[in-house]
Amino acid sequence: MRIIAISQLKTFWQKHPDSEQSFLAWMDEVRKANCQTPAEIKAQFRHASVLKSSRVVFNIKGNDYRLVVAVAYRYGALYIKFVGTHKQYDTIDADTVEME
Repeated sequence: MRIIAISQLKTFWQKHPDSEQSFLAWMDEVRKANCQTPAEIKAQFRHASVLKSSRVVFNIKGNDYRLVVAVAYRYGALYIKFVGTHKQYDTIDADTVEME
């Protein structure tokens, strides 16, 4: 799958260097994946939460960080909508959040 807006992740891990390796591992796994349905994402990423709005929440680095993506299954693409700490995630609506 293609990841759109990787620069958002790079900006984040520059502020949170302990997250870099976990995000790089996530990126590597996602790029190798070919998920065409929410069920396939859940099967591949068992700690991910699939939302009804074609969005998925990934737990990164043992749930220290959260990543919200919008999935375009038809195009095999993930659009980064939010990246932050678990505490920051608790203040947003994952179904509607957009990157600033």
